[in-house]
Amino acid sequence: MASLEYIDFKPWREVIEGGQVTLQPDKLGRRIERLPQIFWADGEGWAEANHWSLEKAATPGVDIETVKTVMKHLYPYAHHLEREGLDWRHFPMRLAERAIVRFRGEIMSQIADGSLQSSTASSRMNAVIQFYRHANAYDFVSPESPMWREKSVVIPYYDSVGFKRSLSRVTTDLTIRNTARPGLRLEDGLLPLSEAHMSALLEFSSRRSTQELHLMLTTGFFTGARLETITSLRIENLERANPDPYMKGFFLIRVGPGSGVATKFDVQGELLVPEFLLAELKHYAYSVERLKRESKTNASDKSLLFLTVRGSRYSGNSVSRLMTDLRRMAIRAGLRFMNRFKFHQTRATFGTWLMKLALSATTVSAAIEFVRNAMLHKNEATTFKYVRFLENNKGKQESAKAFNEAFTGLRDRAWDRFDA
Repeated sequence: MASLEYIDFKPWREVIEGGQVTLQPDKLGRRIERLPQIFWADGEGWAEANHWSLEKAATPGVDIETVKTVMKHLYPYAHHLEREGLDWRHFPMRLAERAIVRFRGEIMSQIADGSLQSSTASSRMNAVIQFYRHANAYDFVSPESPMWREKSVVIPYYDSVGFKRSLSRVTTDLTIRNTARPGLRLEDGLLPLSEAHMSALLEFSSRRSTQELHLMLTTGFFTGARLETITSLRIENLERANPDPYMKGFFLIRVGPGSGVATKFDVQGELLVPEFLLAELKHYAYSVERLKRESKTNASDKSLLFLTVRGSRYSGNSVSRLMTDLRRMAIRAGLRFMNRFKFHQTRATFGTWLMKLALSATTVSAAIEFVRNAMLHKNEATTFKYVRFLENNKGKQESAKAFNEAFTGLRDRAWDRFDA
């Protein structure tokens, strides 16, 4: 099947010497680390899609994470094309025979059976449409019939001073609407796990999954860190952890710009890490298994805490494969809640229980400020969702024993200080 890989792109340029054209490194060109590229099952790259990735990444002001996101959405389309034996450049007159229309039908089926959220489906289809627009602009595709039907829509809105404005945009008949499901959801539309389900998952992953994935899940559940943050943690970050001056049994790990640890929107802050988890991560950092992996990697990645068996850094795609295997094993073992489990639910679980315990120990405003700092939220509105979620589900959730044991220091915290 097709694969999504990441390369370190180094620009080259043509040079004429002695009447011959040679390629030499372009010293003035921009190097791009971890540029996403799609490869077919036979190892050949999807040249047109990879050109799109490079063009977007080379555009000033475009974050590489944005490029990674759209390529992650395009990757399932490549897998669909190979599985169905379709040519992405072929646009027959019959709509039902077109590759992009058939892919849209597959996405709609996934929404119907609950395996794909409508927000993800909408973004995925939009990414495919954007790619086709790029391909058409560069004459990579020359359809004899229109690729889709376009129409203009007007979206009314109010500006910051209260005046009514309108925004005109072009949409297609292939666009998938993002229809939110009823009920209050947290970040990325996900719900937290119950204490029983969290405990069952961690117990199962400790026995049946890789040690690395188990530790990643544990870190997600007990720190609320995003996957990109967890996979970029380095041993020096663990060694530089400082005790929280206001909460016994907790340590602070600096993340964000300047720390070498990636965060969403490059938010700078500190992870709140229980002492038992920090000790477990340090123990793994110097284990024989990890040192074997370290011996296979390059100099720049040697201090990464988590490395694959081949000595490579973990990508979102590699973790997704591990999660797929874990999900299948867990479902066969009777853990039915794993059918729709996403790694990011570890963060929603942490935020919910942290907010619940904070609200039991201090005022709402102080709790929001504390949780916002702990979860590195850019906007306070995101943190407030956890308050609303708990209010709407009051009496429906039992206290999590594991979290109460891990976060007993909250009750003794100096709540008039927010610089911790």
